[in-house]
Amino acid sequence: MPVLGPRVGAEAKRTARVLAAVPTHAGPVERTLALRQAATVAGELAAALSDLAPALVGEELPAESTSQSFFRVRERELSDQQAALHGVLVIHRGLEDLCDAPLSGSDMALEMTGMRQSVLDLTGAAPGADHDSVPPVAVPEAGAGSSSESVWSARWLIGHQVHVLFNVCAAVAVADAARSLRLGDDEAALLRLADATVYVRGFPAAMAHASTIPADYYMAAIRHTMAPPSVEIPLSGRQHRGYKLFRAAMKDLLAVVPDSYERLAARAPELAEARGALLEADIVDGERHVTLAYSMVHLRRSIAQKPEGPDNAVAELRLMRHRRAAQYASLIRFGDHYIADAVAGLRHS
Repeated sequence: MPVLGPRVGAEAKRTARVLAAVPTHAGPVERTLALRQAATVAGELAAALSDLAPALVGEELPAESTSQSFFRVRERELSDQQAALHGVLVIHRGLEDLCDAPLSGSDMALEMTGMRQSVLDLTGAAPGADHDSVPPVAVPEAGAGSSSESVWSARWLIGHQVHVLFNVCAAVAVADAARSLRLGDDEAALLRLADATVYVRGFPAAMAHASTIPADYYMAAIRHTMAPPSVEIPLSGRQHRGYKLFRAAMKDLLAVVPDSYERLAARAPELAEARGALLEADIVDGERHVTLAYSMVHLRRSIAQKPEGPDNAVAELRLMRHRRAAQYASLIRFGDHYIADAVAGLRHS
């Protein structure tokens, strides 16, 4: 558990309270004011962390993949303070962008909850009570507006960076849960499974945030920059190491608790429900990826698909969803057994 001092702890609790209080379904004026307040408070948390040690200059670190270079993401071992600082900086940028992003209230609620959980996990702060009051914050006036095109290009990166943060935090939470289960500490495992579920529910919300740009602009100005000759190899979600870590952690978790939903519920009903909530969120993430891709590229092929492949981007993502649903069918209460039977039939044909 990170121990970063009383000032950071106080600022982290305040940030968590402000994030929890954002009226995600309010009118645009009220919602934007609350988001500016949240961005201001997150900036003050970042300042408190920066006073302990300045942030690393990410651009000076070598990129390990084309994807890292494009999305301006880097990886290296960090101290608790540096991990907290860089995570909070991602949240701060995300909040500043959300002040103007036309994200739905339901997705914003999921992204706010993921950001709040990140603040708590990265700083080691204890969550405050729901009734804790949020003190007024002096919010600076909005700065001069940038061009819509520059905002949209930045948003594509910012939303993906929030997604990466949620991936890494989810991977850690799932790994913690698996470790606790191996040690026989079901209570600790339940807490971390709940945390992981918050992050996984935030995955599609962060992607929706990144996608709150016109599809025409994406097709004309962004999509071609993620494929040769702009980059050496086409960008693909498979290149995101944070997501690979999450998938590996999920595989390990299911190795620890491989029981069907019925068997697990018979001996540990709370664990069955907690595991089921996480797996359901993982399926929904796959389903949302299908619809988000359709909204951006319609029936076009993925930039990462081989020319001889038979499917388009949406069909490939739908297959990924079906494989995941088939894998989880017996592990959740309302499993997609039609798909599981179909996939099993294909394997034996």
